[in-house]
Amino acid sequence: MTAPDVPAASGCHGGRETMQEAARAAGKGGAMAKLMADYPRGPHDQPQSMCPAFGSLRVGLRMRRVSTILSGSACCVYGLTFTSHFYGARRSVGYVPFNSETLVTGKLFEDIREAVHQTARPDECDAVVVINLCVPTASGVPLDLLPKQINGVRIIGIDVPGFGVPTHAEAKDVLAGAMLRYARLEAEAGPVARPRGAVSDEPGVALIGELFPADPPGVGALLAPMGLRLAPGLPAREWRDLYGALDCVAAAAVHPFYTATVREFRAAGRPVVASGPVGVDGTAAWLDAVGRAAGVPADAAKAKALPAIRAALEANPIRARVTVSGYEGSELLVARLLVEAGAEVPYVGTACPRTEWSDPDREWLLARGTHVQYRASLEQDMAAMREAKPDLALGTTPLVQAAKEMGVPALYFTNMVSARPLFGPAGAASLAGIVAAQTKGRERFARMVGFFEGVGTSEGAGYGFTGKPVEPPGFRDRQRKLRAMRAKAAEAVGS
Repeated sequence: MTAPDVPAASGCHGGRETMQEAARAAGKGGAMAKLMADYPRGPHDQPQSMCPAFGSLRVGLRMRRVSTILSGSACCVYGLTFTSHFYGARRSVGYVPFNSETLVTGKLFEDIREAVHQTARPDECDAVVVINLCVPTASGVPLDLLPKQINGVRIIGIDVPGFGVPTHAEAKDVLAGAMLRYARLEAEAGPVARPRGAVSDEPGVALIGELFPADPPGVGALLAPMGLRLAPGLPAREWRDLYGALDCVAAAAVHPFYTATVREFRAAGRPVVASGPVGVDGTAAWLDAVGRAAGVPADAAKAKALPAIRAALEANPIRARVTVSGYEGSELLVARLLVEAGAEVPYVGTACPRTEWSDPDREWLLARGTHVQYRASLEQDMAAMREAKPDLALGTTPLVQAAKEMGVPALYFTNMVSARPLFGPAGAASLAGIVAAQTKGRERFARMVGFFEGVGTSEGAGYGFTGKPVEPPGFRDRQRKLRAMRAKAAEAVGS
């Protein structure tokens, strides 16, 4: 088996179109079409966040008894493993190196298969995940030809190229959906492992999305008056949780970009509801939607939850103008909560695509004057911040840096906002403190910007200089003459 020859220009930086054409020519046309359908592109050519494959890698590394093997350029694998350990991974990541010869002759696939056989030890793992990065995907390395299981260990191969998956958030769905499909087919074929811990007779609701640890118990408390329990969520923490997630009466797409995961729940006959229990309006609508899907009334749950949420919002009002942007997928939910707490939110941007699962949040925000931008680029987020002149900007690292240079208080969305409760009464009280603490510092920012004005920019860049750099006399003329001489010499050689 040999792979089509991939031109040198189609390496990691060959460009989206070049890599896509190479992948199609190498037999990956079906996989690319599926990625394009599930994760439609935005205005920017390549992902503007971290390498998308980190999302899939993170899902696998967070699961018990799951091993992960990467197939890609060494520089990419180094960056991904570094990032995974930075975020607390406690296990090694497998890597199958390659060169031009093994890539073109098909030896890379043989090396991957050998690595999978060595890794698939049933006493150590339930599944082995193999992830093709950009170059192996463009070269057509056929992970679908790997055995589906080895000695009872499941083998899952996925393609997660940067030219096919726009964000690392959606890459989580690539692996979560592939795992859920495998588990669904297992469950349809016969008995499967029981969930860890006690098994309840109450019908369950499975949450879709990587949530702050305090949120699932809070959502479980909201569901309890309806006679519902919280089923294991997706992405799962161990393989048997996938069966528990499928054994639900309804799933909730709290993060709305899990297209493949939703497809598997629907294939299993499970209804999927949109949005999440944020604020008073959001919680009431969400509980009603869950009640309809599960066939139970939501009145008791609303009677218990809504007064507590309303009281938390009234006790923690937010009086500020805030812009929201990020790539986690929860940006619209955060914006809803801010608005219900009293904030003015003129703009919310998300790197994720518009789906039916975010429509309730989008419609609610639009009715209150908020501009919602899907597949937002960094440039759009920056322009919105400059135009809105917020008291606080929530966004990605480069946006936060630009905001602080302008003297605008700003917070990194992923670490400072996503790392807090969002749902129920706890969520209603969580944001007010950080917004108040940051907006109080605006005057301090203004003093700092004034004090350091001009430092580190233009002629003020560098260390130890006190004046404007002066060019040596005649420098530009000499350089122009040298360029002309080199060009003339090159023409003479060519003739």
